[in-house]
Order: sequence, then structure tokens, then C-alpha cells
Amino acid sequence: MHKIKEVKWGIIGCGNVTELKSGPAFNKVEHSQIVAVMRRDAAKAEDYAKRHGVPKWYSDADLLISDPDVNAIYVATPPDTHALYAIQAMRAGKPVYVEKPMALNYQECQEMIRVSEETEIKLFVAYYRRSLPAFLKVKELIDNGIIGRPLTVSIRLYESDSQRDLKPENQSWRVNPGIAGAGYFYDLASHQFDYLDFLFGPVFQVQGIAVNQAGYYPAEDTVTGTFRFENGLIGNGSWCFVVAKGNEEDIIEINGTKGKLSLSSFQHGDVKLSTPEGTVNFSFQNPENIQQNLIRQVVEDLRGENECVSTGKSAARTSWVLEEIVKEYYKNQ
Repeated sequence: MHKIKEVKWGIIGCGNVTELKSGPAFNKVEHSQIVAVMRRDAAKAEDYAKRHGVPKWYSDADLLISDPDVNAIYVATPPDTHALYAIQAMRAGKPVYVEKPMALNYQECQEMIRVSEETEIKLFVAYYRRSLPAFLKVKELIDNGIIGRPLTVSIRLYESDSQRDLKPENQSWRVNPGIAGAGYFYDLASHQFDYLDFLFGPVFQVQGIAVNQAGYYPAEDTVTGTFRFENGLIGNGSWCFVVAKGNEEDIIEINGTKGKLSLSSFQHGDVKLSTPEGTVNFSFQNPENIQQNLIRQVVEDLRGENECVSTGKSAARTSWVLEEIVKEYYKNQ
């Protein structure tokens, strides 16, 4: 693929995630700017464009993708249209940065990769923890042998039920498997498994149990899983999205032969290092727009300066793991 000197973005789906987490960062990174946005609701597309100083807006994705001023596409819609828009953009010769999880299912991920390879157009996925300081510090400590040889990793993520999920008419698309692929597990555990892939490489063996215990929505609400990495490390995880208020938990623990690392996936707190010599806490500050570091990597990759750490190939591995864990639940639906 030819290098892009100035990356001019078109955003498909300018919803909540683009307001602060990602959108403004495209204009803060050097050699990058948003030139067009699209949302099916024309009034909301126009409002977003005016508030964020974007020159053009559309209510039709085809028009945005074919806009000659747009040379890269950010797909920020729910997962059920990720593959559709990403493939269309790549066939139009435009590289794609797509929200996570990468697609509705692993099969769609594979098709996206196939088109990327066929067209020689680059494909990136918004797993931005690979570029945040706390998560990079954990990688540095592990790579430098500070906790010795990693032995086990354990994930616990417990959240209380969202009040809006109690009534079907108010429920988030994130608990509609037809739109999200599964439930909150796909939305949140995808970040965790992608990060573990970044630390330890691919998972090659995985199994899980998923159930719906509260009955608020069709998707699973409680999940357990066990997994093994190609490097020999073994792990387990437990996720529940209907615990009582006050019983929430969010922790990843990595045990090694010389110590242990603990960190939160979503609270963005300290990294805790525990060794026989004592405990050390490392504190970090994230960028105002949390995807900015990764977006910078994408732009640098497109300009031929560096390689981005989050690609379609790495993201597809995470989608495979997620699907393996919940597949028995959805076989029975």
C-alpha cells in the first residue's frame, strides 16, 4: 500500500465513543484531521460536525466512503456493521480503523482480513490499551523479568446491573447479540483478552461457560473461562454483570516465579507490583482522549514511519477467544 502523507479521516458512526474517547484525537495528532462524518440521523450528523469543526457531514455511508477528500475511514458503529463498512472502505482503497470488538463474529473478522490482504489495504482495530502508559509499564516489567517467569493470570470483572437494562425498551445495544455479537462480555472482556494477547501472545486453548442468571436480556450475563497461551502460561477469568451494588470488582492479577502484578482494566488506577522485597505502586496519567496514543500509531503507520501494535490480525485472535467461551450458550439459544 502507498504511504499517505496527510491522513484525512471520514468517521462512520459519530456516536458517544467519538465525543471524547476518540474523535478529537484525530485532529490533535500531527498529519491527521477529520474531514467528514456520517450518521444515519442527518440532524445528529450535522450537529456533530458543527460542534467538532468538521467540514462535511453525511447521512449515507456510501457517500462518505466515496468522498475524494477522505483517504482513511474510522468505523465507529456497533459491531454488526463493522465488517460491512470496513470491507467497503478497503475495496475503495481506503485504510480502516475500526472500533472493538472487531466484528460481530470471528468469521466476519476472517473475511475482513482476507479483503485487507487481497486489496493490500491496512486494517487497524481500536484496542488502545496497547498504547496506554500503565499497560505499557506492566509489559515492561514482565519483559524485564521483574516478576520472573509468568505462571498464571486471573481476571475478575463484576459489575452491578444497569438500571436501563431492567426494561427491554431502554436496553443498550450492547446486550443485543444480533448487534453486539453477545453481551457486555464481548464489549468489555475483548479489551482484556486483547491486552493479554499483547503481553503473552496468542491463546491456543480455551473453554468457557456462559449463562444468563438475571433474565433481563437475551445475552449472557455471567461467564467463566479458562485458557492457555502458546508460551505455556495458563489463565482463568470470571465475569458477571448483575452483582449487587457495592460488590463490583475489576482486577487482572499476573503471578510469576518472583512476584505478582495487579491492575484494573477499566478504572485506570495504579499498577501494583508485589515481590518478597515489598510492594510498589506505579501511577500514570492517560491522555484526555484515551485513544490518542493508538491513533497516533495508526497515522504513523499509514505514513510509513512506524508499525501500529493493534491490527486486524491481532484483534481477530481476541474475537476467536471470546466466541469459544460463549459458543455453547448461543448454540442453545
